This record gives sequence, structure tokens and C-alpha cells, in this order.
Amino acid sequence: MRKYEIVFIVKSLEEEATNGVIEKFAKLIAANGGKIDKEDRWGKKRLAYEIKKESEGFYVIFYVTCEPACVNECDRVMKITDEILKHMIVRSDEKEA
Repeated sequence: MRKYEIVFIVKSLEEEATNGVIEKFAKLIAANGGKIDKEDRWGKKRLAYEIKKESEGFYVIFYVTCEPACVNECDRVMKITDEILKHMIVRSDEKEA
């Protein structure tokens, strides 16, 4: 099991729809054997430049412990989800004592 940070921007939607998209990925990670250690919702922010004709987005960060296969599946689904403007998955190299 490795630690990852998954950052994604959900396009500006109603609060209920945004929560639905976030919940979709939380369930996807759990279904693939991963565990969300921490979830940060930065909220709606103005983008530096337009992405897919959107000027605002809802920023979310998941701190996840999972296998690489789980991350690959999450990446694949994020690429084909229309509500996701951008995403980035980074492996955390935290040294645990």
C-alpha cells in the first residue's frame, strides 16, 4: 500500500451535484481497496485561465492509501468524467517512523 494525493477540480455545479461527484470518487477508491485518510475541500475558486469554457471550479484533495491499480482506475475514470475539469495524482513519499 502506498500513499497518494489526488487533486481534482469539479466544474462549477450546484452544491448537491458537486457533492455527488466527490462521493462518486470516494466510493470508487473504497471499492478498489483504497482508504481515504483525509479529504480537503478547498471550495469554489476562480481559475487562472478557462478550462473547458469554465472560469470557476471546486477544488478537492484526497489523501489516499491504496495500491497502484486503484490509482490507475481512479485516473481512468477521472479522464472520462465530464464534471472533472483537471486532476492530478501524486505519490507521497512520507517517511513513517
